[in-house]
This record gives sequence, structure tokens and C-alpha cells, in this order.
Amino acid sequence: MGARFALIALALMWPTQLLSLAGLLGGNAQASVALHFRTTEIGWFILVNALVATVITPFVVKAADFYGKRNVMIAITLLGLVGDIVAALATSYGMLLVGRGIAGFYGPIAALAYASVRELFPPKHVGAASGLIGSGIAFVALGGPFLTGWVIDSFGFRGVMWSLATATAIGLLLLLTVVPETPHRAERTKVNWLGGALLGGGAAALTYGIGKGGEWGWTDARTLAFMLGGVAAVLLYVVTDVKAAHPLFDLTMMSRRSVWTVMLATALISATVFGTGVISQLLVLFPKIPGVSDGLGMTATHYAIIGIPASILILAVGFGTGVALRKVDARLPLGLGAALAAVGFLLQRQWHYGDTQLMLLGTVSAIALGLIVSSVPVLIIEAVTPDAQATANGLQGMIQGVFTTVITQLVYVILAKNSTVYQGTRFYHDVAFKNAMLLGAGLALLGLLAAALIPRLKRAQDIEPETAVAAS
Repeated sequence: MGARFALIALALMWPTQLLSLAGLLGGNAQASVALHFRTTEIGWFILVNALVATVITPFVVKAADFYGKRNVMIAITLLGLVGDIVAALATSYGMLLVGRGIAGFYGPIAALAYASVRELFPPKHVGAASGLIGSGIAFVALGGPFLTGWVIDSFGFRGVMWSLATATAIGLLLLLTVVPETPHRAERTKVNWLGGALLGGGAAALTYGIGKGGEWGWTDARTLAFMLGGVAAVLLYVVTDVKAAHPLFDLTMMSRRSVWTVMLATALISATVFGTGVISQLLVLFPKIPGVSDGLGMTATHYAIIGIPASILILAVGFGTGVALRKVDARLPLGLGAALAAVGFLLQRQWHYGDTQLMLLGTVSAIALGLIVSSVPVLIIEAVTPDAQATANGLQGMIQGVFTTVITQLVYVILAKNSTVYQGTRFYHDVAFKNAMLLGAGLALLGLLAAALIPRLKRAQDIEPETAVAAS
């Protein structure tokens, strides 16, 4: 890969992996936020951001088709920066959630970045570039915890919010100065606003209903109304979008086995590993209070130190997988990653009480993550035609977003079943963490079954691409 292409790949890696950094920093800041604002609803600190990203993804992808991927990436990065600043200045939990919601506009950037690779790189470099961008999560995993540790231990959660604002500003600068505009444009047409409202409202209602199920009861009329209403709204979205003259997504592509199996497997497996990340964050960073909380009470810096081996493994495995995918069937690392993720959950369910256990068993999950993040973008490239790349990435991101918010909410519900509210803050017992890890293992195995349904696909470098515009 030439120097110019490498620079573009690195420039796309930064804003894309900022999503991972935001998830890591935000997740590690949860304990500090909960204790500062004395809230029992800390789950919404993560969920509101994910929900907004899910709601706006179809509109962002459509705008990228009309106005260009780079232009839209710049716009949503700017909105993300505004949201980060509002969150950093928040004087109440409500204001903090508003800022986190605005920052959610940044969420679809990964779909646009991966889709840009198809247009900016020659065919022989598409797989490697996608793998490089995906494996960049390792740099986040390696440096992010130390940044989090230093910032939280020194400046509290507000330091985290300002760190995110700074990182977002750097991503905006890279997009403005390094990344060229992509040539593909679609004819400007009307937008199916009704379909988008149904999709977003349905996802939000379903997530809210799941969150309240443990409090209201799973057979309570209010719980059922939100959950069933949410599912009905999503189904109505599908109906309206299929029939619309100008749909948000070309859902007809989902009629092909090669597409729907890739969408299902990649979204479920990715959502499982990312949506369950809050388990370890709450376990490690919440305090140890006999009879009240079974957290390990570590500092964020200590948590970063014991995570060094895992971070290095994510980097090595992610990079190695990206290179190997030139010759290896991308289904294999995805399936292996799902299987190892399940094993990692089951092992950590039994042993998660000290530094040595967390360090050793965390390597299993790290290998799984490296395999998954490198293979997902390549599978999407292989499943669809070049002109459908942005739509496919956006659709996968939307499905993954819905899965992630639902899984994350399920984790909080399971944790809350064995918890204690003390001085306005909810604390969790050991059995709660064990049950949540069991959920993660089950979901990873479901993802493995979904991966087994994917048919053999044509390799990325063998697919006729759009002409690369970054060539000198």
C-alpha cells in the first residue's frame, strides 16, 4: 500500500475508531457519573448515545449518497463535537444525557468510512485497508484505558468528556485535510421520513420497554405495550420502506442469502462483544462495599495496566487477520471470534476476582475481538456490489445499533435483578455479573450459528470496484 493510501487509511481510522474510544471512555466513566449525579439510571448514559445513532443512520447514509461521504462525515463529526462539549459542561444528569444524545450524531461515521474505502482504494488494497481501519481499535484499547485512567483519576468524568471533545476535533481536522471526496453520487430524491420515524421510535420504545421490564414486570401492560409497540413500529418501517418510491435502504438486497446472513451474523456478533462491554467496566470500577457492592474497586489506571496484554493481542490479531484475509475466507475468523468470545465469557464467569485472572482470561476475549473487527468490514464488501456498498454498510450499522442497544439494556436489566440501591446509586452483587456474562456467552453462540449460515462469497480483491480517486 502506497504512502498516500496509507495516510488516507490512517485518517479514516481515527474518526472511525473514535467510536470505540468514546465507548471505552464513556463506559469507564459510568461509575464516576453514577456516583456524582447519584442516579440509578446510569444505563441511559450509554444508551441515549446509541439510540440517537441508530435513529439517524438511515438519513445519514441517504445524505452521503446525495452529497458525498466526506462532506457528510464532516457534518456529523461537527455535531458530535457540539454534543461532547455540552456533555462536558453539564450541570445535571439530564443535561449530560442531552449532550450524549447530540454526540450520537457521530455514530454512523464508521459505515461511511468503510464505504469510502471501496471508492478511494484500488481493489488489491480494499481488504487490507478495511482490516487496518478495523484493527485500529487495538490502538484505542491500548492507549484509551491509560487516557481514561489518568483523566478519571485526576479530573473525574468531566475530564473524559473534554478528552472526547478533543479527539473529535482532531478527527474533524483529519477529514478536512487528508481525506478526498468520494466520486459516487445518487440522484437526489425525496426521503422516507415516516419510515425513519417508525424505525427510530420503534427501537427506542423496544429498548425502553426492556429496561422497564424488570421494574414493572415482564407481563405488565406497560412493558408489553412498549416492547410490542416497538417491534410493530420496526415492522411497519420495513413495509413502508419496501413500498416507498424512494426508500431509506434498498431492503430488497436482504432477499439474497449472501446479504441477510452477513448482516445478521456480523451485527449480532459485533453487538454482543460491544454491548456486553459494560459488564467488565462496572465490575472493575465500582467500589467494594460489603453487603452492598461486589465491584473490585480498582482505579481506572490500574484497570488500564492489567489490560495491556489484551490490548497488544487485539492489535496483533487484528493486523494479522487483515493481512491474512487476502487469502483466507472471511467467514472463518468471524466464526472463530464468536466461539472464542463465548469461551471467554464462560471462563471469566468463574474467574474474575483478581489481577491475574482478569489478565489471563482477558486474552481470550482479546483474540476474539481482533478476529471479529477485522473480518466484519471485509464480509460486507464481499456480500454486495460496489454501488450498494454505502447502503449495505449503513444497513449493517443500523441493525448492529439496534442489537447493541437491546443487548446493553438486557445487561443492565440482568444486573439490576441482583443489586442494591444505596444513597441514590445502584450497586451490583457478584451473582449479577455472573448472570450477565452467561447472557454474553449465549449471544456469542447464537452469533456463531448465524455465521455458519453465510454462504461462500467472492473475495474482496476479486470484486470489480469503483475507480479509486486517491491515486496520484
